[in-house]
Amino acid sequence: MSLLVTGIGELVTNDPATGTVHDAAIVVDGERIAWIGPATQAPAADERLDVRGRAVVPGFVDSHAHPVFAGDRAAEFAARMAGEPYTGGGIRTTVAATRAATDDDLRSAVRRLLTEMRRQGTTTVEMKSGYGLTVPDEVRSLRLAGEVTAETTYLGAHVVPAEYADRPDDYVTLVSGDMLDAAAPYARWIDVFCERGAFDGDQARAILTAGAKAGLGLRIHANQLTEGPGVRLAVDLGAASADHCTHLSDADVDALAGSGTVATLLPGAEFSTRSPYPDARRLLDAGATVALATDCNPGSSYTSSMPFCIALAVREMRMTPAEALWAATAGGARALRRDDIGVLRPGARADLVVLDAPSHLHLAYRPGVPLISTVLHDGVPL
Repeated sequence: MSLLVTGIGELVTNDPATGTVHDAAIVVDGERIAWIGPATQAPAADERLDVRGRAVVPGFVDSHAHPVFAGDRAAEFAARMAGEPYTGGGIRTTVAATRAATDDDLRSAVRRLLTEMRRQGTTTVEMKSGYGLTVPDEVRSLRLAGEVTAETTYLGAHVVPAEYADRPDDYVTLVSGDMLDAAAPYARWIDVFCERGAFDGDQARAILTAGAKAGLGLRIHANQLTEGPGVRLAVDLGAASADHCTHLSDADVDALAGSGTVATLLPGAEFSTRSPYPDARRLLDAGATVALATDCNPGSSYTSSMPFCIALAVREMRMTPAEALWAATAGGARALRRDDIGVLRPGARADLVVLDAPSHLHLAYRPGVPLISTVLHDGVPL
């Protein structure tokens, strides 16, 4: 079954060969895009969707999210807004709630957040474990995430759980040994929170190296709270992405710019913790590849909205609207090492968003306004 999407006022493709097309049309055949061009030249299709001058952009690619959890931490948020600093220690609160939850509880929570994401234009989402921190709970988290996405990430190295507080090296052994062996069949990626109070550079290297040997791709939480070894470790190991990148030295920026590692920025975390925003302009001007993601989690960034992150990136991180949109689509695809999403071209997946606006500029120009008119995922309207 083919579908003609026509009447597109502005079509942002992210395809250098096509660029931005006005008065455009797209033909979708099954799960893939079959044709793109001027509406006056569009071939016939089985069905027709006239978007009446609205803008169309690629579906958002949220390449960093933590939606597998139970409970919330609203009181912690309120305390931060009253002046308490963010330390990351609240993760253990969510660990306790997640361990106590049933499979159905967690499945319901994941699907609720996925529905929120879809309504806001996200068509691909990476989902991490990391709130179980036991072998069965990490496997359970990945199994449930795998019911709704292929982009699953093993984050047993989120923090050291309370029962290992006095023997963190034993936990590193578990995370890179028996827990990894059990989790790897359910994961595409492995991630580590390389930060003070979590895992140092040597521990992170050992865990990521073990993950690579198990066949998993590498990601890392890096340089969120302080300058540290995370970014250069990511580059050294050839990780797909270094995420947060809030506190960077000149050497960190140069390393990212000279590598294939994507700097994934998570402005929702800075918004929710009243922390300094990453300097996206500095990274872009140096030649680094930048992605945007929500970091959706109950503690430091309880948002599922990629449009909100785009608006923050433009207002607070000195990105242009076009740069922010690219980072939230093609940049996220790069962070997942995918070339079939985040772009609209023949052969790519038919993941696209119709905005209730004439231009992509409105994503940042009208922050907080529900501008997502229609979402197609694998060619199917959601």
